[in-house]
Order: sequence, then structure tokens, then C-alpha cells
Amino acid sequence: MSMPELPKWYGDNGEIVSCTEKVKVMRENMQELYQLAQDAFEDALLMGCGEAQVREFLLELVRSVENPYRPSE
Repeated sequence: MSMPELPKWYGDNGEIVSCTEKVKVMRENMQELYQLAQDAFEDALLMGCGEAQVREFLLELVRSVENPYRPSE
């Protein structure tokens, strides 16, 4: 399986992120993240970790990423 197709990116206001440079940075960042996750996943499997547990942890890892730009409440 290869990296999923990237979506069109939208801001919280619903407007599409159309700046060519921003889209390029997002594409590069997502490609790097995919490759790093793939490498870590393969290493875990080679070390004998269970596939389901590693996948679940990677999902939890993404869920735990914090937004430092969220407005204060």
C-alpha cells in the first residue's frame, strides 16, 4: 500500500488553502510523515511487535498531537 492521495486542504473557515507554497509544504510534510511512520512500523514488526498494537499506537500518537494555535478560551 502506498501513501493515500492528499486531499484539498481547507481552513477552519471553510476556505481552500490555495497558496502554491503552502500546498507544497503540506505535501512535503505529509510525505515525510508517511515515510517516518512506515519505517517505524516496519522496525516494530521486525522486532516482533504485533501489527494491530503498533497500528493502534500510531493512531493514538496522531490523536495526541496538540494544536498550539488554538485560541484561548
